[in-house]
Amino acid sequence: MTNNQSVLSWLQKVKDLVKPADVMWIDGTEEQLEMLRKTAVQTGEMIKLNQEKMPGCYLHRTAENDVARVEGRTFICSRKEEDAGPTNHWMDPQKCYKMLFDIARGSYAGRTMYIIPYSMGPVGSPFAKVGVEVTDSIYVVLNMSIMTRVGNKIWDVLGDSNDWVRGLHCKCNVDPDKRYICQFPEDNTIISVNSAYGGNVLLGKKCFALRIASYQGKQEGWMAEHMLILGIQNPKGEIKYVSAAFPSGCGKTNLAMLIPPEGFRKKGYKIFTVGDDIAWMRIGPDGRLWAINPENGFFGIAPGTNNKSNPNALATTRKGTIFTNVALNKDDNTVWWEGLDKNPPENGVDWKGRPWNGKTSKEKGAHPNSRFTAPAKNCPCISPEFDKGTGVPISAIIFGGRRAQTTPLVYQSRGWNNGVFVGSIMASETTAAASGAVGVVRRDPMAMLPFCGYNMGDYFAHWIEMGKKLGDKAPKIFNVNWFRLDKDGNFLWPGFGDNLRVLDWILDRCDGKANSVETPIGYVPTPEDIDMTGLEDAVSPETMKDILTVDKDQWRKEADAITEHYKKFGDRLPKELSAELAALKQRLQ
Repeated sequence: MTNNQSVLSWLQKVKDLVKPADVMWIDGTEEQLEMLRKTAVQTGEMIKLNQEKMPGCYLHRTAENDVARVEGRTFICSRKEEDAGPTNHWMDPQKCYKMLFDIARGSYAGRTMYIIPYSMGPVGSPFAKVGVEVTDSIYVVLNMSIMTRVGNKIWDVLGDSNDWVRGLHCKCNVDPDKRYICQFPEDNTIISVNSAYGGNVLLGKKCFALRIASYQGKQEGWMAEHMLILGIQNPKGEIKYVSAAFPSGCGKTNLAMLIPPEGFRKKGYKIFTVGDDIAWMRIGPDGRLWAINPENGFFGIAPGTNNKSNPNALATTRKGTIFTNVALNKDDNTVWWEGLDKNPPENGVDWKGRPWNGKTSKEKGAHPNSRFTAPAKNCPCISPEFDKGTGVPISAIIFGGRRAQTTPLVYQSRGWNNGVFVGSIMASETTAAASGAVGVVRRDPMAMLPFCGYNMGDYFAHWIEMGKKLGDKAPKIFNVNWFRLDKDGNFLWPGFGDNLRVLDWILDRCDGKANSVETPIGYVPTPEDIDMTGLEDAVSPETMKDILTVDKDQWRKEADAITEHYKKFGDRLPKELSAELAALKQRLQ
């Protein structure tokens, strides 16, 4: 397996703590994974689906108390509380280790300890990082083997280095009162106890790829961001790449796998998905910002995914996919969720495992945060660059949220620092992806509020520092809002594939080719600047004018809310952002 002494020493301590009945090293081979799938089906941990219609697909149900990320139970355990900052829950590391070890002690009794070596990013890529997760859940092993690159080749790449992330997951009794997801950024360590839900236990995902990696990025001079990466090929055959940050449930996966409108397809536009959720970005030898997707799969929200909203995502789930907390159609042993189609099963089983008639039941068949874990290589529009490990150059960074009013369809920031300001004030209405109230507007800077592994004021400063290093090679920064409503509560913009019309303007702006109007918040296109060919009947010129309007009165209120938002960062707020806010207020006079 490995002779790495730092790994072997840590594994021995973990084994002594959790006291497993057996130990299995995950080697990433299909033979071993298939054996684990069979075991999971025998124990009832997973249900094998119709292999003719859905080859290699399985269904899993979590405990009813364990269906989403739990931000109130997620801690950043830095040595100094101020280094975790005002947006994170903090616990003293020594106190936290003791608490977690007390919970985990002996919890593997009668269970197998699975050791998963994995790479975030293509194995051996200069962008990639290694992790080792120990778990007592076959579900976790099988999901990690989809979401990351798993296997013995990881040990070869790691050699005797101590630069790897330690991850311990213990299902314990799935007790919500003793559920903790704790990151120790200064120790490269993650410990998760009393959960079996993906977002809390697939430790390569948010825990490593964002919370730990964001801290590593600050220390090492790169960026770990909650962003999709998308390639757009124009009719000349040129491909430009953008990265974009949206809070969960705001259409990130849909944008990442966008299908161009028919008129654009005929002209020769194509879309290539590099990533749907996370971007690791470094300054390349040419001075530009280059990005990889450190993941190997998609952990997508199922409800609302259908042939209209995201045909590429749906196609991605047709083989080798694990579904979590969706409904089962007993007639043909396939899955169903709200928004899939208008034909719910009458002979179904809901996400709680109860008989369910979708035609008559008032209860949902799938949980609102039910998921699919699907291999990225299944995606019909996956980028040829996906597995290369060299990254793609980023032309534009896009921020977005779900705002009914205030924010126009799209605007460009006035420069890098102003773009950091735009990202730092992002606000969106909450969704079911995080536990808590739904529909409340909350600030979510860069969509990193639940995922930044250190003080967010220092995180803003790191962005500003990266801008200084990039200089005139820095990507242009934009903000989009697909969710603006009219006075009757109807969406003004059709969204989905038509979002390419906005991306087209963005890339033209990056090339200095498109027009704009200067407003107090930044540069907004005129209605004529967006190519509306084929949409003339759906979106009138008056609607386009409305959707691009910047209302000064609304933005004055917004500026007051931003002032309150910034107060929480105290003296850790970079002076550059205070200056941007003051300048915005001046322009709004």
